[in-house]
Amino acid sequence: MRYDRTVHLDTDFATTVSRVREALAEQGFGILTEIDVTATLKAKLDHDMEDYVILGACNPPLAHRALETDRSVGLLLPCNVVVRRDGDRTAVQALDPNTMVALTNLEALRPVAEEANRRLDAALAALTAADADS
Repeated sequence: MRYDRTVHLDTDFATTVSRVREALAEQGFGILTEIDVTATLKAKLDHDMEDYVILGACNPPLAHRALETDRSVGLLLPCNVVVRRDGDRTAVQALDPNTMVALTNLEALRPVAEEANRRLDAALAALTAADADS
């Protein structure tokens, strides 16, 4: 089972991170956490790697519904969205919310996962449309 939804863009890294934040916000997601993996690995291990950031995206109504179904599902929240350089392009990857259903075997989470999928897919589609217009 694939656990990601990925698009590749021709936009530079910094512009893509900004556009990802906007596209997620338009779909009701806020960013709760941001991990600059590149800076962290450089500071802690003196390791150089490509631009790579992990955004912890959360849609509060969806998170609430999921947590009302199963308090332990918080282990799978927030939805991580990765923005990283991938050769000459920038990859945007979102964790597939269906992973919640697959890992927990709780069918009651399926409607939450389906709505989260629709919203994430809309955000990714907006990014690819903006990239095509650039």
